[in-house]
Amino acid sequence: MTHPTMDKNRKWVPGFGAMLLILLSHTTSALEVPLDPKVLEGLPQPPTITLQSPKDYIFDPRENIVIHCEAKGKPHPSFSWTRNGTHFDVEKDSKVLMKPGSGTLVIDISGEKAEAYEGTYQCTAHNEHGTAVSNNIVIRQSRSPLWSKERNEAIVVQMGVSLVLQCRPPAGLPPPVIFWMDNNFQRLPLDKRVSQALNGDLYFSNVLPEDNRNDYICYARFPHTQTIQQKQPISVTVLDMEAMNETVAALYNVTDFYSDSPEGERRPGFMTPLGITSTKMVLRGETLELECIADGLPTPEISWQKDGGELPSSRMSFYNFKKTLKVSDVNEADAGDYRCTATNKLGTAQHVIKVSVKAAPFWVSAPRNLILAPNETGILTCRVNGEPKPKISWFVNGVPIENAPEDHSRKVDDDTVILSFVKTGSSAVYQCNASNEFGYLLANAFVNVLAEAPRVLTPPNGVYQVITNNPALLHCASFGSPIPTITWFKDSQTSVKNGDPYVIHENGTLEIHVAQPLHSGKYTCIASNNLGLKENHVYLEVKEPTRILKQPEYKDVQRGMSAVFECKVKHDPSLIPTVIWLKDNGELPDDERFDVDGDSLTIRDVTDEDEGTYTCIQNTTLDQDSASAMLTVVGNPDPPTDLEITDQAERSVQLTWTPGDEHNSPTQKFLIQYEDLLHQPGVWINLTDTPGTSTTVQLNLSPYVYYSFRVLALNGVGYSRPSQPSSQYRTNPSAPDENPSDVQGVGTQPGNLVISWTPLTGFLANGPGLEYKVLWRQKDVEEDWSSKTVANVSQFIVSGTPTYVPYEIKVQAINDYGSGPEPEVVIGYSGEDLPLSAPDSVQVMVHNSTLAEVHWEPVSLQSVRGKLQGYKVYFRRIRGLHETQEDTEQQEQVLTFSGNRSEGRLPGLQPYSLYNLTVRVLNIKGEGPASPSKTFETPEGVPGPPSFLNVINPGLDSLTLEWGPPMNNNGRLAGYTLKYQPVNTTNELGPVKVINFLANETTITLGNLNSSMLYKFYMSAKTIKGSGPIITEEAFTAMDTTVPNRQVDIATQGWFIGLMCAIALLILVLLIVCFIKRNKGGKYPVKEKEDAHQDPEIQPMKEDDGTFGEYRSMESDTEDHKPLKGSRTPSNGTVRRDESDDSLVDYGEGGDGQFNEDGSFIGQYSGKKEKDTHEGNESSEAPSPVNAMNSFV
Repeated sequence: MTHPTMDKNRKWVPGFGAMLLILLSHTTSALEVPLDPKVLEGLPQPPTITLQSPKDYIFDPRENIVIHCEAKGKPHPSFSWTRNGTHFDVEKDSKVLMKPGSGTLVIDISGEKAEAYEGTYQCTAHNEHGTAVSNNIVIRQSRSPLWSKERNEAIVVQMGVSLVLQCRPPAGLPPPVIFWMDNNFQRLPLDKRVSQALNGDLYFSNVLPEDNRNDYICYARFPHTQTIQQKQPISVTVLDMEAMNETVAALYNVTDFYSDSPEGERRPGFMTPLGITSTKMVLRGETLELECIADGLPTPEISWQKDGGELPSSRMSFYNFKKTLKVSDVNEADAGDYRCTATNKLGTAQHVIKVSVKAAPFWVSAPRNLILAPNETGILTCRVNGEPKPKISWFVNGVPIENAPEDHSRKVDDDTVILSFVKTGSSAVYQCNASNEFGYLLANAFVNVLAEAPRVLTPPNGVYQVITNNPALLHCASFGSPIPTITWFKDSQTSVKNGDPYVIHENGTLEIHVAQPLHSGKYTCIASNNLGLKENHVYLEVKEPTRILKQPEYKDVQRGMSAVFECKVKHDPSLIPTVIWLKDNGELPDDERFDVDGDSLTIRDVTDEDEGTYTCIQNTTLDQDSASAMLTVVGNPDPPTDLEITDQAERSVQLTWTPGDEHNSPTQKFLIQYEDLLHQPGVWINLTDTPGTSTTVQLNLSPYVYYSFRVLALNGVGYSRPSQPSSQYRTNPSAPDENPSDVQGVGTQPGNLVISWTPLTGFLANGPGLEYKVLWRQKDVEEDWSSKTVANVSQFIVSGTPTYVPYEIKVQAINDYGSGPEPEVVIGYSGEDLPLSAPDSVQVMVHNSTLAEVHWEPVSLQSVRGKLQGYKVYFRRIRGLHETQEDTEQQEQVLTFSGNRSEGRLPGLQPYSLYNLTVRVLNIKGEGPASPSKTFETPEGVPGPPSFLNVINPGLDSLTLEWGPPMNNNGRLAGYTLKYQPVNTTNELGPVKVINFLANETTITLGNLNSSMLYKFYMSAKTIKGSGPIITEEAFTAMDTTVPNRQVDIATQGWFIGLMCAIALLILVLLIVCFIKRNKGGKYPVKEKEDAHQDPEIQPMKEDDGTFGEYRSMESDTEDHKPLKGSRTPSNGTVRRDESDDSLVDYGEGGDGQFNEDGSFIGQYSGKKEKDTHEGNESSEAPSPVNAMNSFV
């Protein structure tokens, strides 16, 4: 039997959102009906059902019956109904109302018998182009009948046997929901032993005493009416005995008495389903429910498997303590044998449920609406499947196709209808009905014969924006009959063809698989058929992608510090990105500590809750890029806990602990500290440490200490707080294990010996009564040890000792429990006194004018009366040899020579001078008496530089020089040497001329010099030992007045005369322009010369040596070979003294200078370079270097 109907969820309905099928060139293709109402206006369209009630409609008798039927078409369709296969005249029944413009029926059943309106309804929608029909809608009234009257007998059952309480609810429409409760409306507890079957019965795998009750009540709730019916209570009594006799049975007056198996434990058996196998049929797409409930003692466990296959885990679920298996959305592969197994410790039982899967008809391909142009061919296909195979029937406008008017263009072939060369006016609605014993499907599909010129439905001038390397889809939605052909052009010229990179889809959309910037531009689509054409323009803009250049980086941040994530982005200039920050893929916390500023996220005062993954999302209107980074909040570790002392021994214990939270930074080590409650309460001392992976350590202990331990953990952030102290552990006293350290014997004054040591700390005493036994005796003398026991002090003074003799010393620790180990012997010396003797045979050997060597006879070691430190040489310059009076301003100088020396060198002496010296021996106590004074003379040396050199009275070809004698002649002055040379403007030096002068000459006038020329002068004094350091000076000769002035008269310049001639020929405007240009500082020859020959006085000086210009001296034996600046030096030129050539290896040092014991010099000697400057008469200012250059030949 066929059942015309309609599926309300189908997608092929025409009109707004529907798809059309059209035949072009004898082939069919889909065409979407235009959504624009303006396009639809005037377009004829057969009816289409858009809304209908479900096939099975159960109504509540307390409410009106509403049977939906909505349709559309052009013109709008009219509606009619059939009931139970015959015409239903709506107008004749006052209780039935059809909504205006709709086929929906509203039946008012108040005061009427609702049963009168039960039946099968079908809606028909009709206009001049065809007729569409709805599904057959079966209308039934919901029912909730009362429970039949019955009397439930009390049930008495032996403990341990199985039991079934039947519910047998009344049949309702729809079926009721079953549950069991007691008199207090409390649901009965269900578990593996007690469960409710799918049919509502209550199963006990084995009964227990707690199952005793008289209010087992089965309730049925009817969903539509929201009513609940209840069964009469059932009473269950559980007996705990091996056997029951008839007297007991008569006493309880029972009729149903479960006494078949009074045994105890038993193997599993199935209560439902019964037997070894059973069958189950399920429809495709529905839910398969399989149930196995077993009895047994102990309560069996249920497991499931599928023979020859696996259970569909993605669609499978267990209920009712695995007694029920449900498989959703069943398909043909779910058919097979399902095996349930009940197991307890006594054995197993199995039951096989053979599942078969049938199928009501379901769509493979439903027929779709066709829009055909006249003379085109179309095909309607109705492909369905089902089990058993559905029967297909075709209808035209609701009439079986075999009863419809004959149409030679139509041919039916099972599930296909072929329409060939359709004619105008042959529009109709076709129905396909597919049915089998489990149901049916009904589909309407219209064939609309139209002739329409093309219309482009895509809005004009649309702009499509895509990101580079992404697909671009340019739409050209069109409508027309026949279906328009779509062609595309780029920039109104280039024809776009199918092929890389372009693809033109059947619906007219142009796709560019990988869009590039060169694809940007204007695109034109043209829709055409035999009735005309229509074009539309769209624009494509290909943008640069958004990319994060600087991604957030992983952060390890301490609690309380700040974390900063950066997220730098590159994007298309026309797209403005917006940044979104997420924490763990959710919004950032609403906390003022989180600050988003541009491309960065700052989290201040970080807490543990801030830890997580932070994601930066840079969004534009077209694309986005994202990057993430982890924030790990690190902190100081928590202190260890649960300190425990184990393995207690006399001098060791084992300490264990539980580490605290590391706070994301691994523990590097544990530091163990102790407190000595006996000797240093409140002071914690580091004892040892252990790697961070350890939680136990062996501790070596000292005697007589009241230990308390604590542990600190160290990670990358720092130390934890200390743990709570451990329990106290006391070690027993014993004799000292060691003696005091740093034992020394030093005399502080003649006749004593101070013995000192570093006392033992409190816990090193090893017991009470700590004292020290001090022992001493003179070394290398046959005598017994002297000793003295002193309290816990750090020194002992021995008096009456000889002066500076060695002693053997020992210090031993003792306490109330014994003495420490045998102490080591230390050598010390008694107190020193001042030396008694002076060095003898002092001799002086003069090496040169600045260096002398002194020799002496060392004193005997006994007379030193202490440790020999060395010798001091005191020397002073009395006067120069050319002087008659003593130089009282000279200070006495001292050089110290360390060790047992007999000679030393005296550097830095002044030439041509008279000196005296004395020598003293030195020990720690002080100096001994001085040796007899010894005098010596130094020979002549080179003199110092002249005290000044001035240039005065410059002339055109002459310069006058004057100078002063040296401050230190260092001998008999023999005369002076003057060297001089010209310097031109290119920093080149001319030939050197030399003039010698007598000692009494101090001035000279030099003639035959070049005018306006710079000269450099070098002056030095000399003795018979040679010339001393030089002093330099520079000066210009006077300017030659015959040389043009540096301010050139521009009126005589050629360029100026030419300019004047040009001005005479130019208009007034050009004259003004040239005048302005000239006043703005245009470069002219005079200025060029000035630029090329700047005044030497404005040339920069070199930073390092203060010398001048790029001049180079031709003399390499003077210090003035360094480059000269281009300006003259002041007249008070600076001179430098020659440095001594003497070696300093064996020299002593003035003041604190010292010598080693072997006599080698360990001090430091530095000769000073003297600068003697004297103010002289200033020479007149040098003339212009320009004139100097012009006059130099």
